[in-house]
Amino acid sequence: MDDDRYGSDVLSGDWRSKGVKKVRQVPLERDMVLEDPVTGWAGAVVRLEAGNVELEDWKGRTRSFPFSGQFLLEGELVTLGRPQAPVGRSAEAAPPARRPGAAPAVRQASDGGRLRTASGSFAVESQRARVALPSRIMVEGKHDAELVEKVWGTDLRVEGVVVEELSGVDNLADVLEEFRPTRDRRVGVLVDHLVPGSKESRFADAVMRGKWGAHVLVVGHPFVDVWQSVKPARVGLRAWPTIPRSIEWKQGICQALGWPHAEQADIARAWQRILGQVRTFADLEPELLGRVEELIDFVTEPKA
Repeated sequence: MDDDRYGSDVLSGDWRSKGVKKVRQVPLERDMVLEDPVTGWAGAVVRLEAGNVELEDWKGRTRSFPFSGQFLLEGELVTLGRPQAPVGRSAEAAPPARRPGAAPAVRQASDGGRLRTASGSFAVESQRARVALPSRIMVEGKHDAELVEKVWGTDLRVEGVVVEELSGVDNLADVLEEFRPTRDRRVGVLVDHLVPGSKESRFADAVMRGKWGAHVLVVGHPFVDVWQSVKPARVGLRAWPTIPRSIEWKQGICQALGWPHAEQADIARAWQRILGQVRTFADLEPELLGRVEELIDFVTEPKA
């Protein structure tokens, strides 16, 4: 009989690797945010030298780890492959001029050497900023405006889009009454904490049902504040702390992080720390990214 009641040799084949999850290899890139799973150190890649990758955390401190080791990337365990472009800053060509606050464009080998802006779009290297369009994007406050400038500023100047501060969504109706939107003077509005039942959602619904609704688009993200739209790993956190409603949210965040928070100047410095860790769109949550792109499309839509 040819029947082998015990089957084939159990030791044959690659039995050691069965059931073992393979670790994905990703090419190393500058500003890629990695975490060392042993020490918990998290930071952006700033240098590759002598077989070590150097990570810079949100405080500007650096620490080196063996390039051959394993890291956490967006929560996934990975190994690093050779970079496709120099990890150090390249001086081979200057990026397009930008205003202070806008993140620099980056030239990547994977894109044939073309520059990409911080938003991920291809940079227009030979085009000057356009004259401002009559349409506007409006955001709640200074921090929202600074974040939009940091990531989308270069693109907005190419399109001729101006971003204005509302100083609170409570002022939206009065601002629209003064601005008087039309088909050729559209207004896109970015609102924090736009979730069902919130104060912000009630303001947004009222505006969209009002007389200016046909020429206004109000969108928002679910975060209590725009600070939360920055991925927590950028400031060395696994998740943003939950702050009781009895505590002012930004003060509570600063307290949880061990930062000064007694004065408004402390809050301003805290935001600059957070904003300083934002380099590209990859440092932001998708709930914000999609909404800003939607507003840009709305205010730049060609005339019919």
